[in-house]
Formats: sequence, structure tokens, C-alpha cells
Amino acid sequence: MKAVHLSPTTGAPLWPLSVEAYHALGQMGLIPEKTELLHGFVYHKMPKSPLHTLLLLRLAKLLQARIPTGQFLRTEQPLTLLGSEPEPDLSVVVGALDDFPDHHPTTADLVVEVCVTSHEYDRAKLVAYSGAGVKEVWLVLGPEKLVEVFRKPTGDRYLDHVVLDRASTLSSPFLPGFSLPLADLFPA
Repeated sequence: MKAVHLSPTTGAPLWPLSVEAYHALGQMGLIPEKTELLHGFVYHKMPKSPLHTLLLLRLAKLLQARIPTGQFLRTEQPLTLLGSEPEPDLSVVVGALDDFPDHHPTTADLVVEVCVTSHEYDRAKLVAYSGAGVKEVWLVLGPEKLVEVFRKPTGDRYLDHVVLDRASTLSSPFLPGFSLPLADLFPA
């Protein structure tokens, strides 16, 4: 039997969940594991392909070695945003690990989403990230061997958007000293 993917019916009233309701339902066991809240709606997280895992682990290793003092790297952990609680593949957050014993961070300097089959879904997160003031987002497009970089959040969008290919070098103003030739991330 083929899975049917339905989208909300146009014209029908919707009742999106708040972050607080999402947490309460999760604590009661009424929301399955491996979900995330995006714009008030609960989505199942996609399984990770070998390519997704490879790119995620390469980036995590490279970023961890270059994180400046006063920031730390989170891997597949929630950010609590307005009406959303996505779990980006990687995020670089200001502060220290022990600063968040009873809540998740509400923004980040950098968010990385690895896209192998989830391109449009991960693009839908850009509105939430921009609205929360996430300074920079990288969409790592695995099959295409490209990285889309979004900077300068303003309201629900980013003013700067560039696409980098394998011949480019990825850097960030929020990670001094970080420089990654994309040929190293995407070997031929």
C-alpha cells in the first residue's frame, strides 16, 4: 500500500500547535518520537541516508575544530523558535552547554541542514530561522554537491543568498578561521 501525503485543505480552518502544547503532548506520549514542530504543525523526521550521515559527520568534525570560545556545536538538537521547534542537523549557538539545563536555545549564529531528499522541507524552515534571528543558514545539497548560504535575516527571509559549488570555499563571518574547500566536503 502506498503512503498518502496530505496537505492541509485550502479554506478549512486549521488549529496549529504552540511549542508549549507540542512539549506537553510529547511528555504525555501523544506525539511520536522523531518529529519536529514547524510553523505549528508536527512533521515526521525523515530517515538519514548514508550520504546524509557522511556529510553531517564531516561537517561536524570540521566545525567542532573551529568553534570559537563562547560558542558550542549542537548536533540534531532542538531550537525553540516562535511556533516551531526544528532540530537542525548542526547549529552553532552562543554560550556554553550548561547554559541550557531547562530550555533549548532560541536562536543560533549558524544552522546547517543537510539536504539529500528533503530540499523543500528544509527550505520551509528558513522562515522560522530568519524570524528567530539565526544569522546564517547553510543548506548542504548532497546530490547536487552545492551549498546554499543564507545571511542577513530580516523578518521572515534572508537578504543575502549565494550558491557555492565544489570549486568554491565555504567560510563564515561568525566562525573566524573557518575555511572549507567544498571539494573536501564533496569528493569527486
